[in-house]
Amino acid sequence: MGDMKSSRDIDPHRYNVPLQLNGGELILNSIEEVLVALRRVIRATDLHSKHLAKTTGLTAPQILLLQTIRDKGEVTIGELATEMSLSQATVTTILDRLEKRELVYRERSREDKRKVHAHLTDAALETLKDAPMPLQDQFARQFADLQPWEQTMIISSLQRVAQMMDAQHIDASPVLDIGTLDRHDTHYETNDAYRDDT
Repeated sequence: MGDMKSSRDIDPHRYNVPLQLNGGELILNSIEEVLVALRRVIRATDLHSKHLAKTTGLTAPQILLLQTIRDKGEVTIGELATEMSLSQATVTTILDRLEKRELVYRERSREDKRKVHAHLTDAALETLKDAPMPLQDQFARQFADLQPWEQTMIISSLQRVAQMMDAQHIDASPVLDIGTLDRHDTHYETNDAYRDDT
């Protein structure tokens, strides 16, 4: 990485930490490497959200919900919420937005009138054909290829990072996306969709 700073280029007062040697290098160098990696994860998620908005007009959670309905078949809102690890209120709001776009419709079960099933329209099926692979699917496939000890190491490291950022108590769902999951606004400037402003 040609643009990475060496330990002697880093301002020792920038992070208000003591100068400690870590394997012959300043600990500040390691801090900057971690922050750069975190920034890349955030930017990758943001850029993918913009790409989805540009190509489909949908958010990542909306695409994931459509895919879940397609894959599960006849499914209730409660089953969708369980499958996606989201609250029923969030799923209902996302479904409301998709229904307004005429991508889903809800129908009461003939066998059990208490149950309401979500179904995809033909327009939704066409949208899913051309939709990019969700970023978390790409991650999940590569994560599944890792050795169990590598998976455990990544989980514990990221949990520790969340704790260090005082973020362990923030309510979150397993969806790689920026912003609230049930948001409506998918408008992005098309020309800026892949411009990295770092």
